[in-house]
This record gives sequence, structure tokens and C-alpha cells, in this order.
Amino acid sequence: MTQTLRHPEILEIARRDGKVTVDRLAAHFGVTLQTIRRDLSDLAEAGRLERVHGGAVLPSGTSNVAYEERRALNTGAKRAMARACAAQIPNGISLFLNIGTSTEAVAQELLHHTDLLVITNNMNVARILTANPDCEVILTGGQLRRSDGGLIGALAVESIRAFKFDLAVIGCSALDAEGDLLDFDIQEVGVSRAILAQSRRTFVVADHSKFSRKAPARIASLSAVETLFTDQPVPPPVAEACAGWSTRIVVTGAGPR
Repeated sequence: MTQTLRHPEILEIARRDGKVTVDRLAAHFGVTLQTIRRDLSDLAEAGRLERVHGGAVLPSGTSNVAYEERRALNTGAKRAMARACAAQIPNGISLFLNIGTSTEAVAQELLHHTDLLVITNNMNVARILTANPDCEVILTGGQLRRSDGGLIGALAVESIRAFKFDLAVIGCSALDAEGDLLDFDIQEVGVSRAILAQSRRTFVVADHSKFSRKAPARIASLSAVETLFTDQPVPPPVAEACAGWSTRIVVTGAGPR
């Protein structure tokens, strides 16, 4: 496995376990200890990990993983979640898709839907849906975040408030044990709250890695969500809370890579 492929998986293991060790990574990838030390040093220099004795840990939870790395993580899980989510999106509705690699996967699964009006603050979603001639696409205004093609800020919020859509499909950066949706960017949080306020129904797509991550800004509770699509069983406290809120959980499995 090349360094390019190892790095996203090392980060995923670190997010899952909180720490990675040189010995275990070397055994996992079948490479030398020296190779893993170089990998960890490269990731530390890029600000993705912090070196500790014998391995590395995640840095403090104040910034998100780079977009291209997020896109490469859990691709099979995202496709499986996206298919399950798209299967419950009817034709002939107005739909909002927000920023994120999981919502982009949902857009890819909507290429054969008909008579859709899709509003989005995600330029990647808009590009994907240009391949569906039966889908009208409206981009919100807003400040372009070049790192991921997102449109954020006050103009994005103002644009969203001009609509009342039937369904919103949103992602998030993290989900905590209390069932709160979290993010890193305060401006994006404001946009997400506006989406929730203007939507009659809301789906969330979030793979299992979101339950082991931390982010500083709260969007909302899963109590405001109709259905959560994820790839693995959620932590028991979250499952119990969702049952009390009547928030449905759909577990899809990892899916093929």
C-alpha cells in the first residue's frame, strides 16, 4: 500500500481509537517501523496528528480534516448510506443538500430521480446533479469556502430563508453522546440551523467515525431529525435518546469500497 493510501487509513484509525502506535500500524500495513514513523512525522507536520512516545494522537478538536482526506474516508459506508437515504427521497419534491462528502454521495444516488428541485450551498452537489436533466438545481449565495466548495455566511442564510423545502439531507462533523450534531465552522453552523428551520423533514447522513470525533460548535439535537442514516450501530446512549425522540435510525453496513 502506498503512502497516499496509508495516510487516510491511519487518520481513520486514530479517529476511531484516539491513538495509533508504530508497532500496531506496522503490523496492520505489513511495512517497517521506519516507514510508519515517516508516515506519522508527515501527518504531524501537516497538523493532522500529534506525535507522542511510540505513536501519535489526534490534535485538539478545533479544526476539521482536510476535504480530500474526508472524501477518501469510509467511501463504501458513504455509498451504502447514500443509497439507503436516496431510496427514501420521493420524486417530485423540493430538497436541500448541504456541505459534505456524505451529502455529495447522496447527490450521486439521485441521478435517476425525476422532477426534483434541489437547493444547495454545495458547489460539488450542484456539479454532480447537472447530469440529471430532470433535476432543477438552485445554488444559494454566500462566501465560497475554497477548501470544499461550500457557500457559507450571512448571504447563504438569507438565501435559504427564501425557501420552504419538503426535505433536507444534511451531514455534520461530529455527533456526541448526548445526540447533538456538531461542527467546526461557526458560519456553517448558522447555515445548518437555517436549513433545519426551513425544512419540513430532515435526514442526517453520518458514518460511524462521527461518533468518535469532537467539534466545538453545536448545530442542533437529533431530536429535530426524522431519520439518521449511519453505517454501524450507534452508541447505546444515543440509541436510547433517539428512541425517546422518535428519531429513526437506519444502519446500512459498511458497503463495498
